[in-house]
Amino acid sequence: MNAFYYQTMDTMYKAGVDHQYIDGWACGYLHNPRRGQQYLTEGYEAGYEDGFAQKSDGYQAWVKQ
Repeated sequence: MNAFYYQTMDTMYKAGVDHQYIDGWACGYLHNPRRGQQYLTEGYEAGYEDGFAQKSDGYQAWVKQ
């Protein structure tokens, strides 16, 4: 792992981002296969796409209120 991964994960956890988004982001960043169809959520999909693209600012829309 690298510092970018850890810093982004830490930032998302501290901001209170939806856990489905965080799981998706981590899987996408690491280029892991997607979850099975029955376990996909909107948050996971958004996180996966952002992580795969190594986008670190898309989480802001997924901060829990």
